Amino acid sequence: MSGSASKHQPSSSKPPKNPNTAIHTDFPGAAAATMPPPPFLPPTPASDVVLSGASHLTREELLKRRLQHLKQLSGCYRDHYWSLMEDLKIQYKDYYWKFGVSPFRHDPSQDPAEGEVAANPNPNPSTNNIEGCGDNVNNNNNTSLDFKTYHRCLFVGCKFKAMALTSFCHLHILSDSKQKLYKACTYVIKSAHAGPITCGKPILRSTIPSLCTVHFQKGQKHVNRALKKAGLNVSASAKLAPKFHVIVAEYVHQIQAKRRAAQQGNAEGRRGAELEFGIWMEDVCEGKDFSFPSQEETILSYWSKIDAFKAQLERTKNLPEYIFYDGPPFATGLPHYGHILAGTIKDIVTRYQSMTGHHVTRRFGWDCHGLPVENEIDRKLGIKRRDQVLEMGIDKYNEECRSIVTRYVEEWEKIVSRTGRWIDFKNDYKTMDLNFMESVWWVFSQLHQKGLIYKGFKVMPYSTGCKTPLSNFEAGENYKLVPDPEIMVAFPIVGDPDNAAFVAWTTTPWTLPSNLALCVNANFVYLKVRNKYSGKIYVVAESRLSELPTEKPKSNAANGPSPSGDSKKSKTKGSSGEKTKDSAADSFEVLDKFFGASLVGKKYEPLFNYFSEFSDTAFRVVADNYVTDDSGTGIVHCAPAFGEDDYRVCIGNQIINKGENLIVAVDDDGCFTGKITDFSGRYVKDADKDIIEAVKAKGRLVKFGTFTHSYPFCWRSDTPLIYRAVPSWFVRVEQLKEQLLENNKQTYWVPDYVKDKRFHNWLENARDWAISRSRFWGTPIPVWISEDGEEVVVMDCVETLERLSGAKIFDLHRHNIDHITIPSSRGPEFGVLRRIDDVFDCWFESGSMPYAYIHYPFENVELFEKKFPGHFVAEGLDQTRGWFYTLMVLSTALFGKPAFRNLICNGLVLAEDGKKMSKRLKNYPSPIEVINDYGADALRLYLINSPVVRAETLRFKKEGVYGVVKDVFLPWYNAYRFLVQNAKRLEYEGSAPFVPMDVSILQRSSNVLDQWINSATHSLVHFVREEMDGYRLYTVVPYLLKFLDDLTNIYVRFNRKRLKGRTGERDCRTALSTLYNVLLTSCKVMAPFTPFFTEVLYQNMRKVCDGAEESIHYCSFPQEEGKRGDRIEESVARMMKIIDLARNIRERHNKPLKTPLREMVVVHPDEEFLGDIAGKLREYVLEELNIRSLVTCKDPLKYASLRAEPDFSVLGKQLGKSMGEVATKVKAMSQEDILAFQEAGEVTVVSKFGTHCLKLTDIKVIREFKRPDRMTDGEIDAAGDGDVLVILDLRADESLFEAGAAREIVNRIQKLRKKAGLEPTDMVEVYFESLDEDKSVIQQVLNSQEFYIKDAIGSPLISSNMMPVHTIVLCEENFEGISNMSFKISLTRPAVFFESKAILALYAGDVKFAQGLQTYLLSRDHSSLKSEFQLGHGKIKVDCIENQPTVEVTLGEHVFLSVGDYYLTVKGGC
Repeated sequence: MSGSASKHQPSSSKPPKNPNTAIHTDFPGAAAATMPPPPFLPPTPASDVVLSGASHLTREELLKRRLQHLKQLSGCYRDHYWSLMEDLKIQYKDYYWKFGVSPFRHDPSQDPAEGEVAANPNPNPSTNNIEGCGDNVNNNNNTSLDFKTYHRCLFVGCKFKAMALTSFCHLHILSDSKQKLYKACTYVIKSAHAGPITCGKPILRSTIPSLCTVHFQKGQKHVNRALKKAGLNVSASAKLAPKFHVIVAEYVHQIQAKRRAAQQGNAEGRRGAELEFGIWMEDVCEGKDFSFPSQEETILSYWSKIDAFKAQLERTKNLPEYIFYDGPPFATGLPHYGHILAGTIKDIVTRYQSMTGHHVTRRFGWDCHGLPVENEIDRKLGIKRRDQVLEMGIDKYNEECRSIVTRYVEEWEKIVSRTGRWIDFKNDYKTMDLNFMESVWWVFSQLHQKGLIYKGFKVMPYSTGCKTPLSNFEAGENYKLVPDPEIMVAFPIVGDPDNAAFVAWTTTPWTLPSNLALCVNANFVYLKVRNKYSGKIYVVAESRLSELPTEKPKSNAANGPSPSGDSKKSKTKGSSGEKTKDSAADSFEVLDKFFGASLVGKKYEPLFNYFSEFSDTAFRVVADNYVTDDSGTGIVHCAPAFGEDDYRVCIGNQIINKGENLIVAVDDDGCFTGKITDFSGRYVKDADKDIIEAVKAKGRLVKFGTFTHSYPFCWRSDTPLIYRAVPSWFVRVEQLKEQLLENNKQTYWVPDYVKDKRFHNWLENARDWAISRSRFWGTPIPVWISEDGEEVVVMDCVETLERLSGAKIFDLHRHNIDHITIPSSRGPEFGVLRRIDDVFDCWFESGSMPYAYIHYPFENVELFEKKFPGHFVAEGLDQTRGWFYTLMVLSTALFGKPAFRNLICNGLVLAEDGKKMSKRLKNYPSPIEVINDYGADALRLYLINSPVVRAETLRFKKEGVYGVVKDVFLPWYNAYRFLVQNAKRLEYEGSAPFVPMDVSILQRSSNVLDQWINSATHSLVHFVREEMDGYRLYTVVPYLLKFLDDLTNIYVRFNRKRLKGRTGERDCRTALSTLYNVLLTSCKVMAPFTPFFTEVLYQNMRKVCDGAEESIHYCSFPQEEGKRGDRIEESVARMMKIIDLARNIRERHNKPLKTPLREMVVVHPDEEFLGDIAGKLREYVLEELNIRSLVTCKDPLKYASLRAEPDFSVLGKQLGKSMGEVATKVKAMSQEDILAFQEAGEVTVVSKFGTHCLKLTDIKVIREFKRPDRMTDGEIDAAGDGDVLVILDLRADESLFEAGAAREIVNRIQKLRKKAGLEPTDMVEVYFESLDEDKSVIQQVLNSQEFYIKDAIGSPLISSNMMPVHTIVLCEENFEGISNMSFKISLTRPAVFFESKAILALYAGDVKFAQGLQTYLLSRDHSSLKSEFQLGHGKIKVDCIENQPTVEVTLGEHVFLSVGDYYLTVKGGC
């Protein structure tokens, strides 16, 4: 070797075991000893054909030898550095890397000579400021180095996870303990501008700057991060003494200044940024290889690492508070799609509010009490009766309940977090917590003070399976179609002269033993009828006569009881009997007719004697309007203990008195009590048959059948409900009705019809709310009552109970406070007060959530009172009668306000078959399965973009989630990938790295599509803000779909040339910056909806954006910047309509886009639009449609005739009888009439029924194409839509053959690129070979279309006879019969092309030297060689070839980096 390279020969065959034993002499202050080099020596050019005289080898042989040799070298290189790094790790267990400026002072007199390493201007190590280089970057007195004079010190990692050096980077490891310096590699060769570089440079592709240079962006932490990326175990503890330093010869602020210059579009600044500071986005894979679920898992880890949610809350803590109430779900089951849907809605809204300048506290809540928990324990322990719990002990039972409450908390947190929802699980609230329960007590005490609490009987839906009453909204959760017995029973009228009997109908025979009255409708007409065959006389409603059974004639008939009864068994569905009025008229004779009012007060004989003590007031007829004539007989039997209307009617008619102890003959288990002696202990439903037999035995059964109807079942135990009077504590809701309706008007609901109809109607019919339950696991009702019932104390807090009882309270559940008594205030002789047994309905607890979750009024008083009502709630449609209702009732009762301001109500998610999702039926995929297949973002968008957000039902389909991936995320990702690829292409081609231009510059772009997409982005921001402020989430996704479609199919598609740099670098950077800004803005807009995907894109894009936030969710929601261009948006929309119409014409006539057409005519009345089409949009239309000429026409009658048609769907309802006459006159409108109508916007039509003013929306104007004479539809055709008409000349034109053939050739090249698996950024050369005997035709095509082909494929199409022997062919294919041509296309890697004569001239005609230079240049990595030429301004100095003189090689004179460059140079010279 010659020059400086010769002094770096190895002195040992092994690497050092201890780095302190060897010192490199090239660095100032080092000793004379040398560090042993790697254990290999590259063979000299004379000893290896790869590095000398290899021109006789074939390309394949040369490549094979090169590959084998490079593998050997890279293996040695890797082993050496692993050994070195292991030694360092062993010796220094605790170390860290520090970032700083160069310790050297610049002294021009000390500049190194050619081939030498820079010497230290100050040989005294103590003055080098080594220790402070990382701590005082801006205060260091040492000036930065000129990189042209001194080598810069940057760390570069390579794919071997070792150390590598680039042509302008160098690594030093410095031990501060002995001030000894170790260079990472001792075997070096000289480079013209960067001092020492590694010998491995030509063989390690991973060392090129675009892959390995570390970003020293913001100091220490980035260095640490970079070193970790390289596989080094780096400690970040600043407390440890520094052991090593990475020395960088530039100030950070200088680098940032150059970046800012680059952002302003300054080319020199961009270049400086590239050289001083590697900034770029990472490569991205193809859409088909992009795993959305795995990327989401990566983002989850990233969020966890930076504690993103907590950090967001901390950043916004001083912003206005946005109050969100999260309804507590039960934790005894796993989350389903309904939970995920509601959670997604909540997450979207709260994320949006955070981005728009609010602090949003989000705490998860758990509903811990109530039937769901008790039902689980009952099943677990086999408990079927209430007394079994008492035998077991309430304390043990409640602790069993407590043990399962949080059983699925971890699963909930995992699934909720996996869906992307940010909510605080660690600071959650539970309804079983002492603080929560205490606030519930306070709510009850406030209602009691206001006189809104009372105790009474209430007939309620009762679950015998759960042994507790249910609220009305719980009773409506589980209806089933079931068959029940239906019977008609005779009740003989006391004192009737004809021995007539009332006939009552019932489907609950078990209630007959408790009958106390019969009820009729006073306004109905009733008949007294005699059966013509049996002689029996009945009283029924006239409209229900047909329901009486008909009988066959009997020889002996008597009116009275008969042994066999009068029943006729039938099976019916819906109502009792299907006989016609005529058959009833044939069987019955009408004796009398009267109104129901005349029957009131008549007595009848009771069916059973169990309630004979009520004979004085009971067993008589009463009247009420709840009796209808759509079923039964018009007479209803009343059992006040088992019917809500029955109870009300009997109270109203003094059959029983309110407040008395009502006798309920059915116990808590649904069995008859001892009062019903004949059926005591029997379950009521099981006793139906026996009761019917008893009625039949008494001769009172008129008719028996079955009746299929919808019946309520318990939503937990799935047992049939019964209606049963139970003692309960009530809230006087009816007293609050008017205020509830007024407060409802103050709230905003989405959708609004749920508020205005469903919820309004529910409030309008509101009844007093029974809030107590005779259960065990719940918040005990804080009422203590004396033994005589005269003294009642309601506790409002724990402190009050402790003060009055003297007991210490640590828990408020029954087993911890039921034993606590309070001394009577009247004196010891009155005993003590004891707590009542009941607990609160869990709906009362959840309705108290706005107060209890923050322990109001005991804490957070100011927060609550300033921010109440809350800003937002969201749950399912079923909560209109549940949580939404209880929230409204309690807030109205307490404060006279609604509990919330804004509400989103979602519908139900059903299985694909339309049925309720069932684990048993397995009729739906699990949420985790869907998320693992397609990602949480896709599931979120699928749910949000469905009818379910409008409170309608959704039939869940897994394919629908895939559709979101295909239609939304893949186009979105592809637009992003296109940006990254073309930004990377700038680096690959040697330009400065991509840095987005300032938005203010982009707003001034003269390109029409830049203007359009910027305006469309502003419109997106405006629309999403408007819709989100209106809580209309379901409108956003359709708009986003349209925006993404426009972005990919208009902006990216029509701007491919600009984005690929075909129109110049400046224009390319403008287009890329515009696309970058659009994607960044759209990511911020959609971040609340798709938190994962937007974070993925943002994390890569922010790398080229100075000062970007750490997470997209820390960013502010975009503002509208600049003005929206409504006109340009409308013009582009019309342009796309024109393109679609033209495509339709082509498809109809089988004219593919590759076939050029001569002319297109666009007809439109708007002159401005035609000006846009013929002007700035013209080139896009012509290129997209492959048309040579575009003609515009304003006259709509030149190419079309107009015809008017009335819009029947609009006018039908308006015109009624006039429709026919008006339609005839509209169809008869002349061309001139239609034009005048379009200009005026309306037309008046007179009919015999009046005068009608019709608007533009009432009449459709249809344009019918007028084909020119002597032309067929195959030669010219048109398509229209609204006010635009497109006409295409379809005639064949030989002059267009060459253009069409060129398109076919380009199409085959693009397909071959795809087949070869090439990325758009992969630079290849394309070779063409004609396979035709007559090559003149194809040559003519190539000559005439050369510019188009070069523009389309990005490089010249080169003749195959110019392909060098050393070219690497990637893919090639023969094509036959393409536009009657056959040819071969070859795709190759760019190959160095030598100007042999010029190279020979370098060496004065020495062929061996010339061959050695060519071999050396061929051994170099193509990208590295290109970079070196760029750094040398087109020249490099080659002095490393042994026994050859130093030469300066000039690009474009001696060598070309590709055959295409040579071809274009030669062609340009011609």
